[in-house]
Amino acid sequence: MKFSTKLQILFLLAFLFTNGRTAAEEPDSIPVFYSFVYHDIDSIKQLLYNQANSEKQKMMLYSEIAGQFQGIDLDSSIVYVKKSITIAQKTNDYDVLTLNYILLGINHSFQGNYDEALDCFDRSKRLAVEHKNKKAEAHTLSSTGFMYAKQGKHNTAIDYYLQYLKISESEGWIENYVKASANLSEINRRLGNTETAIRYLKQAEEKSSLLEESRYRWWMPQIYNEYAFNYMNKGDYDEAFRYALKADSININTGSVNKCYTKGLLTSIYLHKNDYGQALLHAEESYQYADILKDVSLYIYAGKILSDVYLAQKRYSEAEAVALRAWQIDSTNIDESRAIVENIAMANIYMGNMVKAAYYLKKYSALNAQFSEKSFQTTASDLSIKYETEKKEVRIASLEKERQLYIWLSVSGVLLIAALGIMMFQIVRNSRKEKLLITAKALQEGEMEERARIAKDLHDRLGGSLSAIKMELKDAESLQIIKNKTDECINELREIVQDIMPYTLKQYGMKIALEDFSAQFYNLQFHFFGEEHRIDSNLEYTVYCCAKELVINALKHSGAKNINLQLVQNKNFISLTVQDDGCGFDEKTVIKGYGLKNIYNRIASCKGKLDITSMAGEGTEAVMMLAVES
Repeated sequence: MKFSTKLQILFLLAFLFTNGRTAAEEPDSIPVFYSFVYHDIDSIKQLLYNQANSEKQKMMLYSEIAGQFQGIDLDSSIVYVKKSITIAQKTNDYDVLTLNYILLGINHSFQGNYDEALDCFDRSKRLAVEHKNKKAEAHTLSSTGFMYAKQGKHNTAIDYYLQYLKISESEGWIENYVKASANLSEINRRLGNTETAIRYLKQAEEKSSLLEESRYRWWMPQIYNEYAFNYMNKGDYDEAFRYALKADSININTGSVNKCYTKGLLTSIYLHKNDYGQALLHAEESYQYADILKDVSLYIYAGKILSDVYLAQKRYSEAEAVALRAWQIDSTNIDESRAIVENIAMANIYMGNMVKAAYYLKKYSALNAQFSEKSFQTTASDLSIKYETEKKEVRIASLEKERQLYIWLSVSGVLLIAALGIMMFQIVRNSRKEKLLITAKALQEGEMEERARIAKDLHDRLGGSLSAIKMELKDAESLQIIKNKTDECINELREIVQDIMPYTLKQYGMKIALEDFSAQFYNLQFHFFGEEHRIDSNLEYTVYCCAKELVINALKHSGAKNINLQLVQNKNFISLTVQDDGCGFDEKTVIKGYGLKNIYNRIASCKGKLDITSMAGEGTEAVMMLAVES
């Protein structure tokens, strides 16, 4: 049997690679693989009981059953594909064996067994190359890219998808070109490259129009979903809603994955519209579709969506339960688990579980710090440039006399760009370091100048007035003069206090004052959670001064690249967290300086608590808790 015939049976009737979607507020998706035509599995099984079946016929039936089960029962799919692999090995049918390894690898990827998945893809690639099976080699590239995307290794995933896109374009495989473009669009959206993502979508949509009607209708829900995610990222919820509805209207013949993400999109849009009834309806459907496939990423996505709805409806215990269940499935995925942990923390805040809330807020802060270090934009751009350069080299390959010249020019250009890139990176990094040092030094000098000015004011303005009062008291001739001099002292004192107290703190409160303070530093991120309202001015001043002192300490002593300042407020308590990724210190041996003692004294005066945890080389985290009296 020729490979093209087997490909029709196994891929057109059994399974197909496509792309998935993620949580709408924190867009986070992965390409997925599932059945495109659904048959009655029991009917296919009946064919296995035909005694006249040859070994190869059974092998093909096992593969098709495995493909059908992939959308509803991964364990059964793995059982049947392994049966097909056994026969393929026995009969030396390398084409079917190659495709079966791809199918098995995809199943392992769904279950999060990435080492097993990579082993399957390595086997399929070796067989494809050995037997010159270009189509199978291309599908192996796509499947490997899918696996790395599931792990959040987007730069590696993009590399594989660009290779797959190049082969599909050169071979004229329209549907594969659509798939590669859709996957590249999805990853660029996750990286925040919205315009690049939309460009790839337009490529996929244009090529889809060349497919036959059934295949066109198969791909369009994926493309419509991706458009909806991108427009939602841009804040255009009306356009996002229009595309989500278009995807939902033609989702009938697609698999559970696509339906799950479409329903999740509609949930997020209805939440934005404050239509909690419709939001809950679609969130529950999204969760049901995730349960059908039992894919790790789908569970996390659908759990986050449903938890969002419960939070909006103030069903806090249910929101916590759903979020915890989703997070426990895979707490190692930084991209997905950040939003889940935030929901757990918020639910506990609203329920008044301060200890649990503080624990998960610390987790959330740590995950944010890790996530901020993951910068894939440069890698994505470099790989795209690499692909475009290779396309140009293919087009000029026929010009033999000029080919070597163009190749050397391209190589030189790439080396020059790389050298310039390294130089620019060093310049930017040194500039940031210099800016941070200058800012910290200026802040320190400003503080010293402010202290000197206050001392001078107290000496020159209040000191002179008080001396005059002393003289009047000595002569005791006029009580009115003494009263006037005392009033002057009071007015002078009020002016000095006004100079010391920040205007934004006094006028607008601690949230705005801390936002203004944080804006001075490029590596200081401020986050606010809870309900903003004015409280006792002493508490506000204490929170502001402690936050300022802790941040300045981190800038001066830790050498941190990133500092997170987080304020959580509700009617009963205030929590302030300052976290850095600096050098840290040994808590047992460190000597508390004047500034740290001052912070402890301020908090103690408000009956609050300050916990500082640090290890040498591991950074420092300070958490302050203050009760708010009604």
